[in-house]
Amino acid sequence: MKWLKWIFLTGLLSAATLQASFAADAKKEPDSYAYYGFEPDIVTNFINKNKQLGYIRVAIELRVAHQSQLDEVEHNAPLLRDAIIEILGSQDRQEIISLTGRERIREQCLKTINNLLRQETGEQNVVADILFTKYLYQ
Repeated sequence: MKWLKWIFLTGLLSAATLQASFAADAKKEPDSYAYYGFEPDIVTNFINKNKQLGYIRVAIELRVAHQSQLDEVEHNAPLLRDAIIEILGSQDRQEIISLTGRERIREQCLKTINNLLRQETGEQNVVADILFTKYLYQ
């Protein structure tokens, strides 16, 4: 009989724990990120040490913090595209080809894009992250 009580109480406790877990999951907001991709890829030149032109082609996806801000990003896409081209074109070859340089470029692009969007829309941190989905250089 004690064995039956123990199984019943364990089952009851497990059911209560599962119900609390499902209730907590239901309260979480769904992930409202949206993505905006620049089309066509961004292509520009950069200067090598010996004053020869290098070439970089980048496909960029912006992870927008909220779905509702996607229209603002799309509306300002030419301004953002120009800023990214300016940043890429001002880099030297070593910065372009190194992984740490690529990360610094990504962070600089993110900071610049959010500053521009703040000036245009008045909202902070519209873009949560930048993803380089293609990164080719020569």
